[in-house]
Parts: sequence; C-alpha cells; structure tokens
Amino acid sequence: MERDQAKPLAPISDLPSSDDGEAALHLKQVRRKKFVKCFGSVVALAIILAVVIIILIFIVFRVKDPIINMNGVAVTRLELINGTTPKPGSNISVTADVSVKNPNLASFKYRNTTTTLYYYGKVVGDARGPPGRAKARRTVRMNITIDIIVDRVLASPNLVTDVRSGTLTMVSYSRVGGRINILNIIKRHVTVKMNCSMTVNIFSQAIQQQKCKRQVDV
Repeated sequence: MERDQAKPLAPISDLPSSDDGEAALHLKQVRRKKFVKCFGSVVALAIILAVVIIILIFIVFRVKDPIINMNGVAVTRLELINGTTPKPGSNISVTADVSVKNPNLASFKYRNTTTTLYYYGKVVGDARGPPGRAKARRTVRMNITIDIIVDRVLASPNLVTDVRSGTLTMVSYSRVGGRINILNIIKRHVTVKMNCSMTVNIFSQAIQQQKCKRQVDV
C-alpha cells in the first residue's frame, strides 16, 4: 500500500473554460455600455431642460416694459369772459384718457397713477388715478380728471400772448409705478413716466396738437 495516494485530477468539465471568461467579459462590456448610455441620456436631458429654461427666461418670460399712452385730452369745463379769457376764481376741468398696456405673460400690478399739469413751468393742476392691475397682454384704460387752477394761469405773463393766439400751451406729466411678477421667480419693479406737450384751442376747447415722450425706470 502506497503512503501517499495521488489525488485525482478534477474532471475536465469542472475546469474554467475560455468561453466562460469571454461570456463574463462580454456581460461586463454590455453593462458598461448600458451605464454609459443611461448616463449620457441623463446628461442630455439635463442640457435640454437647461436650454428650455434659458429660452423661457430670456424669450418667452422676458420682462417687457409696460407702455403708458395718452390717448386723448378733452376740456370738459371752461368758463370764459367775452369768450376769450378764463374767468378768475373758476376751474378748468380737463379729462385725460390714459391707457396702460402690459405686453408680458404675467399681470402688472400698479399703484396710484399721478398726472400733473404745467403751464410754462408752473404747476396749475394735478390728479391721482386709482391703483389697478393690467392682465397679461391686456390694456387698461382710465379717465383722469384734472382740475386746473385758473388763478395760476392768469398769473402767468404768457397768458396775454396765448389768448391772442387763441391757444394755451401746457405740459402734462404722468407716472405709473408697479411690479411684474412671473411665477414668483422673476420679479421686477418698474416705473413708467410720460411727458406730453399739448396745445389747447381756447374757443373750441379741443386739443390741437400733442406730443408725448415715454421713459421707463427699473
């Protein structure tokens, strides 16, 4: 009897074959490709979302300045002496048709609207309009009545010349301040100002000429 018996060799079927190694390597490569594709898809989706957000912010949701317009001014009350000179102690009522246009995709909430009237640099009347809200891409119109203090007009040395010409030259200053809020993400405070010079016909009590300039402060 031999002291040490030789250990039997493992069956050929139990030994690792080259096919198993290739299968494991192929499986690893497939998993790696899937991971790369999945990671690439996530990165591509993130880039697309970032581009969409940038487009929405800078193009679609870009905050645009509200526009204030003086559509017309009408003299509703004017007392004259001999049909030419305003009566002392009386008031001239002027109604201004003002509109606020909101070109944004969000509403524009504005505070009191103020309008001041000047005659050769001197304040002769002012008025305040109520606060309100201009809906998205909508225009709000309002009538603002301004009572002109005639005594201040009569005190001007330019009145005689204007009466002889049959016209009164005045300047109006309107101011609208408010805030635009887009999805509570983009907020912007704006103040729209407008200066208008107008020539009023004393006899017909109508506006002969009017020029306006707008300015927006943010």
